[in-house]
Amino acid sequence: MTGPYARISDPHDSTNSSEAGRLLNGPVVYQAPHGGSISFQSNAYTYRYGPKGITGLTRNRYTLLCAVFASIGGLSFGYDQGVIANVLVMPEFMKNYPITPLEEGFMTAVLELGALLGAVFTGIFADHYSRRFSISVSCIVFCIGSTIQCSAQSLLHLLIGRAIGGLGVGALSTLCPLFISEISPPEVRGSLMALEQFAIVLGVVLGFWLGYLTRNIPGSASYIIPLAGQLIPGVILLLGCAFLPASPRLLVLQGKYDGAVKSLIRLRLGNMSFEEARNDPLIQIEFLEMRVEATMIHRAFGSTETSSKSAFFVNEWSSWKRLLGQKYRDRTMVGVLIAFFQQWSGINALLYYGPILVRSVGISAGKVTLLVSGGIGIVQFIAVLPVIAYIDEWGRRPLLRFGSIVMTCAHFGIAMLVVLFASDWTSHSTAAWMAVGFIYLFTAAYGMSFGPVAWVLPSEVFPLSVRSKGVALSTASVWLNNCKSYLLVGLITPVTLEYSAAGTFMLFAVASFVAYIWVTYCVPETANVSLEEIDGVFRSSAGREEIVMKSQASFLLLPPFYFPFSPPLPFLFLFLFPVFP
Repeated sequence: MTGPYARISDPHDSTNSSEAGRLLNGPVVYQAPHGGSISFQSNAYTYRYGPKGITGLTRNRYTLLCAVFASIGGLSFGYDQGVIANVLVMPEFMKNYPITPLEEGFMTAVLELGALLGAVFTGIFADHYSRRFSISVSCIVFCIGSTIQCSAQSLLHLLIGRAIGGLGVGALSTLCPLFISEISPPEVRGSLMALEQFAIVLGVVLGFWLGYLTRNIPGSASYIIPLAGQLIPGVILLLGCAFLPASPRLLVLQGKYDGAVKSLIRLRLGNMSFEEARNDPLIQIEFLEMRVEATMIHRAFGSTETSSKSAFFVNEWSSWKRLLGQKYRDRTMVGVLIAFFQQWSGINALLYYGPILVRSVGISAGKVTLLVSGGIGIVQFIAVLPVIAYIDEWGRRPLLRFGSIVMTCAHFGIAMLVVLFASDWTSHSTAAWMAVGFIYLFTAAYGMSFGPVAWVLPSEVFPLSVRSKGVALSTASVWLNNCKSYLLVGLITPVTLEYSAAGTFMLFAVASFVAYIWVTYCVPETANVSLEEIDGVFRSSAGREEIVMKSQASFLLLPPFYFPFSPPLPFLFLFLFPVFP
């Protein structure tokens, strides 16, 4: 069977005599006219617009550029991590703000408290306004906080500025990954979402080295300049929001179908004209999926348009409660615990207190301390690069298992070296540098595992009707555990390192080992896995119910002549009879 929109590619049969049987029994692979393909099986289908990896990322430069630009939100957070590590040890800052170790810890923790609130409240207005508007407001809040920090006249002013800046950072950490996931094609969604971690690490590197270069400038300019640098990514993202495309998914939820199709065509097929691209079968399939998803959400939780505020809040509360129900509890735990182990691996203590940690293994020279600490960000930056290119090929679970066991070994190695040689590092400089090597090893393992995967996995484990709520809850968990780690670890790390550096690293080793056990027995592989397979891993009926709802919704949206067939055949027949609103 042939048609203007597709062709059958079957290496085992060059004739067309059994085409009808192949359509019903599969697998059948169609090549789309503008690139990409779709594979049909008896009860499932997969499609992609192009290859995975680097080639897939560069296939549509517009989508890649939009994702890179949106990830600037992560750069804002990373920059703060990198710059504060230097500011806290600058001589001029210590002279103007002679703070105690406890106050030093609170300087870092207060931003996380603000970020937690920002992440929670973002969910209230993100679906009621456009993603671009929400990102713009978050950028403004972040810039206000940065301005207060630059003009601070007291420690209280600094804390207020960091708290307000944290509100913006938390909101951006929710909105930017959400926006990237909604504009990404399926075959490189993992890679594009991993850009969030790449941007965070890039911000760490830029913030640290700018602080390093300005640390010897006379007067308060030595720390005001790097603090003012926070405004640059915030302003760039704020101005650039006007050029970002609208989220096709949000437009569909709002019933703006023409706008959704135009945005989807721009993101998938570049500058191709609307009339030429609107009948592309892959565009039609993805658009139909969006409409099906919107229908499922409305059927499960009610319409998003309601004149009753009480009904709105009841629906919102019901949808959140559903995440904690028996059917979705396992999936919710995966989203929450991936954030827990990401934050309790010890990475933030290394970034914020890198100089202190390095001094604890016997390296005391000021410049060497800062150089070694700055190397932590560079190592993580290098480690995350191959993950961006190959995360969709390597899978999520192998990366998490590899990273957690290596992080455990690295922390344990540091702890043993501290126990054996902490009493006389001067006579054991080789052991001291071995400890620094273990710090770098940990950083590389984190950069290839929990760093990027924690931003990717939550968007994949939840069924469609609760996916947005599940991702929001997982993002809130990131900041909640950030707060816990800084309040319970961040606040005491400067103190505990003075008394028991080995105990600090052993705490992180235990957390990393528990993460390995959890990943091994509780985390499914979500790369290239169908909803049915994920449902089998979690041993619940939630996924099957989603499939039934999707089947019913697709019949409601497709014309009557599709009715004799069961999914995925309605989607297959779009290749033969294009359907658009």
